[in-house]
Amino acid sequence: MKTDSIKSPIIYETNYNKQTSLSLEKDISESGISNPHLLIEYPTVYVIDTPNNRNKKYTVYVGETTNIQRRTQEHIASNRIDWESLKNKSDVHMYVIGHEHFNKSLTLDIENRLMQYLSGVDAVSHLNNRRYNEQNEYYTVNEFPIIFQKIWEKLHRKNKDLFPSKALIENSALFKASPFNKLTKEQLLAKQHILAKVDKALDKNLKHNEAGTLVLVEGNAGSGKTVLMSNLFYDLYNHGNELKKLHKDNEPFKIKLMVNHKEQFKVYSQIASKLLLDEHDKDIVLKPTTFINKIKPNDKVDVAIIDEAHLLLTQQSQAYYGHGDKELLDIIKRAKVILAVYDPLQVLQTTSVWTEKEFQELESLAGKDNIIHLKNQMRIDASEETINWIRNFIDSGIINKIPNDQKYSLKIFDNPQKMEEKIREKASDKSQGLSRMVATFDWKYSRNSPKDHQYWEVREGNWSMPWNLQLPHKKGNSVNYKNLAWAEQDHTINEIGSTYTIQGFDLNYVGVILGPSIKYRNGKVIIDPSESANTKAIQKRNSQTSYAMKLLRNELNVLLTRGVHGLYIHAVDKELQAALEQAVK
Repeated sequence: MKTDSIKSPIIYETNYNKQTSLSLEKDISESGISNPHLLIEYPTVYVIDTPNNRNKKYTVYVGETTNIQRRTQEHIASNRIDWESLKNKSDVHMYVIGHEHFNKSLTLDIENRLMQYLSGVDAVSHLNNRRYNEQNEYYTVNEFPIIFQKIWEKLHRKNKDLFPSKALIENSALFKASPFNKLTKEQLLAKQHILAKVDKALDKNLKHNEAGTLVLVEGNAGSGKTVLMSNLFYDLYNHGNELKKLHKDNEPFKIKLMVNHKEQFKVYSQIASKLLLDEHDKDIVLKPTTFINKIKPNDKVDVAIIDEAHLLLTQQSQAYYGHGDKELLDIIKRAKVILAVYDPLQVLQTTSVWTEKEFQELESLAGKDNIIHLKNQMRIDASEETINWIRNFIDSGIINKIPNDQKYSLKIFDNPQKMEEKIREKASDKSQGLSRMVATFDWKYSRNSPKDHQYWEVREGNWSMPWNLQLPHKKGNSVNYKNLAWAEQDHTINEIGSTYTIQGFDLNYVGVILGPSIKYRNGKVIIDPSESANTKAIQKRNSQTSYAMKLLRNELNVLLTRGVHGLYIHAVDKELQAALEQAVK
C-alpha cells in the first residue's frame, strides 16, 4: 500500500486540566482544525504528558477512547494514585489523535505501539496505561504501520524530546525487550498455554516443600523468548489479582522476574521502573540468588519468571551457596508457577552445565505438556540460505559458499583494521542502528589492569583494541551509563565485547573476530580449548569432567547470531581465514 494514498492524521494539542475537560468538544470545534468530527465523533488515541523540570524527564499516559471529552472527565475525577500528579499540575499537555480510518481495533493497536516506542524514549521516566491491547486481524490492519508512521512524524515535529526519531528508539535495548512488542502467532499460542497453566496452578494449595509447576520455554538465540517473557510479566502483573479473585483468593498476586545476566538485569530494571511495576515491590526484578535468599518456601510467590535460565548455576560456587545443589531447583520450591526460558546452546560456563541425564530429569519434572518450543528465527533478517550457512558453520564446522543475500550482509575481512573501520562507519550512521565489534574469549582479561599496557586488549599484529567494559565514559556527559546496556554506551564503539557483554542483545551489524581457539583443519572448523582464555568455560567440573568443547561452541553461537542485518567475520587462524575468503568466491 502506498503511503501517499493514506491521509495525514489530525492531532489537537491542548492543556490538560479540569476546565479543559468540561469544554474539550467545544474547544476542538472552534479551533479551526480540519475535520473536527474525527476527534469528537470517531475513536481517538490520546497522549497526556507532564515534564519534570528538575531532571527534564516526562511522566506519560497513553490511552484510547470512543468519547474523548467523557474520558478526560473520568480521568480528572479519578482517585487513582497515578492520576494525582497529572490532574493537579499546571503544565500538563494532551495530544488528541484522530484519523478518518480509525476504528476500535486500529486505535488499540496505535495505543499499544505508542507504548512500545515511548518505553524506549530516554526522556520518559514513567509510562502508564495498565493494559496490553495487541490486536490480531481487522479491516484496516494493513494501514496500521503507515498511519502510525505519520502519527509519530507529526508528534516528532511538536516535541522532539518526547517523540525522538524512530531510528534512535529502535536501537535501544528497552525498545527491543518492551512488553508491547507485537507477538507472533507462535508466541501468542505459547502465551495462551502458559496463562492456562498459571490459572490452573493458582487452584493449588502447595505445601511447604512441594514443588511448583515448571514451564520450560526452549528456543535458539533470536527466537523471541525474551519478548514473550517480558509480555507475560507485564500482563500478569496487571491482571494477576483478577485471576486470584476468580479462585476466591484475596491475597495480593505476587510475581518476580529473575535474570542472571548483568546487562539484561539493567534492561528489565528500567522496564519495571518506567512502567511503574516496581511501585509496590522494589525487588520485583532481582538476581536468582537474591530471590532464593529472600523468599522462603512457605511464602511462595505466585509466578517466578526466569529469563536466560541457562545461566543459572548447577553447582555451588562463590556466587551460590544454595539450599540444594541447583539454583533452578531452589527456585521451584519458592513459586507456584515457574516460567523458565532455556537455550542449551547458550550455556557458557562449566558451573551452569546440566548433564544429559540431569537435563532429562529436568524435562521430566516439567512434563511434556509444559515444554514449549519456539522455532521461528526472529533476530536475523536474512534468507534461509544465509541462516543455514551460519548454522552449518556453528553446528557442523562446515564452510559452504556464502550465499548472495539482498537482505543480509555477510562479509569476510582479511584484516581486523578494515572490519573495525566498516563497523565504525555503520555505527556513525544512526539510521543503520547499533554496530559493535566482539571476539571469542581468546585474549587475557582481568579486573586488575595489566602491567605492560593501559588496557587488556584483543591484539593481532600491530592492530589492537581494548575489551570487556574497560573504557571510561566521557566525563561531564549527562547520560546515565549505569542504566545502559554495553552496546548502547557510545564509547564502547572503541572497544570489543565478549559473550559476557553481548549475550541476549541485538546488534544491527556485528563484527566478529574469531580468535586462535577457532581453527580450520582437514576441511572442518574445529575448536581448540588450549587457545582459549575463557577460564569459566575451560575449567573442569569437580576437577574431572571437561565441557570446554561444548561451551566454546556455544560461545561461537552467541557471537555469530547477534547481527540483525549484517555479520562481518575475521579469523586469526590463517587456514580458517583462507577457507572463509574462498567461500566468498
